[in-house]
Amino acid sequence: MPDESAAESASVHAPRSAEPHPGEQATIWTLWLVYGAFYFCRQNLSVAVPGMERSPAEGGLGLTGSEVGTILAALKLTYGVGQLFNGQIAEHISPRKLLAVGMFGSALLNVLFGFSTGFYFLLFIWASNGYCQSLGWTPCVRVVGNWVQPHRRGRAIGIIGTGYQVTLGLTFFVAGQAAEYLGWRGALFVPAAILAAAGVVMLICLQDEPRRESHAASSPSFAQGASAKQSALKVLLLTVSNPALWLLGSALGLLNACRYGFVDWGISHLTQVQQIGIDKAALNYVVLALGAVAGSYLTGWATDRYLGGRRAPVIVALLLLLAVLTLVYEQVARVSPLGTVGLLVLIGFCIYGPQVLLVGTAPADLARRGTPAAAAGFVNFLGYMGAALGDKVTGYYKMEEHGGWQIAIYIWAAWALAAAGAMALLWNAAPRSE
Repeated sequence: MPDESAAESASVHAPRSAEPHPGEQATIWTLWLVYGAFYFCRQNLSVAVPGMERSPAEGGLGLTGSEVGTILAALKLTYGVGQLFNGQIAEHISPRKLLAVGMFGSALLNVLFGFSTGFYFLLFIWASNGYCQSLGWTPCVRVVGNWVQPHRRGRAIGIIGTGYQVTLGLTFFVAGQAAEYLGWRGALFVPAAILAAAGVVMLICLQDEPRRESHAASSPSFAQGASAKQSALKVLLLTVSNPALWLLGSALGLLNACRYGFVDWGISHLTQVQQIGIDKAALNYVVLALGAVAGSYLTGWATDRYLGGRRAPVIVALLLLLAVLTLVYEQVARVSPLGTVGLLVLIGFCIYGPQVLLVGTAPADLARRGTPAAAAGFVNFLGYMGAALGDKVTGYYKMEEHGGWQIAIYIWAAWALAAAGAMALLWNAAPRSE
């Protein structure tokens, strides 16, 4: 998930301009499409999982749950590490070039994955996809910094950030239908075509920055913010020595372990416990995005308006509710298809409300002076390490010989509860004054 508020906070306080650049809105919506399109080739594998676990005689690969968990975790690891490096790379190479490498590279790797069979080659391909996927957000941030003045960047990045939540739902729908009619490999091939098409749109429509005469009058980019005035080593030391960031990262890692339990494994779970096709299971999960959009918007608004910027109380409350809903979900999913859909809306709200605060807003609030972007990157890195561990654990315990789905989902609930405990230690934390 991208660093939203940190990007805004990292910018300098430039003078306000009465009018935005004429191409600003078009750029924002192009970035909305571009970053959202990445999810078609990141989250689609969850739809392919049931087919990958079938025996070769049934058209599958015969992979075990543990092997699938390792493949899913590999993307999280390379994505998290990529986030640490690509922010610096994006300051020196054209964002359009980086986005093109990420989009076309990810599309190609999805196609290769669909044609592959061996576990270790599949692992390599999906890990490589994780790095290509990590080339999505930081170039988008730089383009926003070039086009949008600081006092409008929060809204701009907020709009762009909703793109991945919408395409999360669309990915489940498109990949689910493709897998149902074309086999599990269709969940790789069709999304790859969509991402490649979006890459072509990006090359045609996106400019790295306004024309020089307009750009000269615009505000400085994110690279010229406060964090750029300090050495990389000093920023790193200020970041890793901040105990609040370790707590935020721990909470995000635990939340992500629960989040990707639902997002990576939920469709596979429903196909087994409800005995339904992949297309219907994927369609059920489309509603997760509805709750996600609502949660992402309302939690940030509520913490600003009613709690003076204190994020922890809302995060803790929603994580506790998520733990309860997860326990209820394990029972309801077995007996009530309609109840399952209703719960997924609420679960999406309780996952993505805290998640958006943890990846962007809270790190920017609690970062030491001049390090908000680095703080969010560090917290996001820890978050994806938790996601990788979660995929591996779920893949192991969801197998019948290790406890089955019930035990795996109870573990998801425990992660949500532990995340609430970590955030409770920051209950009274408020944004640092500049």
